[in-house]
Amino acid sequence: MTSTDVRTDSTGDPGHGSATRSRSRTRGCLPFAGVCAAALVLLFLGSRLSLLPGFGDLFGEETTDRSGPAVLKSIQDMSSYEAASGNFQVVVDLEKDAKYLPDAIRGTRTLYVGAGTVGASVDLGKVAKNGVIVNKERTTAELRLPHAVLGKPALDPDRSYAVSKQRGILDRLGDFFSDNPGSEQAVNKLAVKHIGEAAQESGLTKRAEKNTTSMLQGLLGSLGFEKVTVTYADPSV
Repeated sequence: MTSTDVRTDSTGDPGHGSATRSRSRTRGCLPFAGVCAAALVLLFLGSRLSLLPGFGDLFGEETTDRSGPAVLKSIQDMSSYEAASGNFQVVVDLEKDAKYLPDAIRGTRTLYVGAGTVGASVDLGKVAKNGVIVNKERTTAELRLPHAVLGKPALDPDRSYAVSKQRGILDRLGDFFSDNPGSEQAVNKLAVKHIGEAAQESGLTKRAEKNTTSMLQGLLGSLGFEKVTVTYADPSV
């Protein structure tokens, strides 16, 4: 009779078993939630303590360069004389918006300062056969050279930097799961484009032609030429 009463109490109440399982699941979730909370606290303390003297080494980052040696792929002989170079700086303000979503949800805006150089050169290897005329006494010389051309803009990573970045929630999540978070490829391309356009309007090619003329006159003058005339024209003319 006593055993029957005990068995009835343990199995006869269906709510008692459900409550027991619920408490078991709750106890199982508590350690996981505690681990997550502890991890967040450690991350917060690490970011704060790294700003205090003496704690920077505890949570500081260590950088290790495991790059392999640079490999020479090809060599190209150059016949161009780079006679001028210009330094440029541009502020790129790039904004990307979603069509039907607010900026706080989906959208980016980057303010970027791009600094770089553009060179202007004269290709001395493209002088035609009749492009150099020298008199018999070798006292005068006439040179006909192609016009100076601009090189490709080269961004300087030491002088280029992002001023601010604004991203929506979805963009931040995308950066979190991306292999290349916060890519600046788009603003780099725009900076190169604007620097190239500025170089075309800067008169850099005229300066290069003037410097090339001075260089050739000085060089040929040291060889005994008394008069050196340099003109520039398109190779097809």
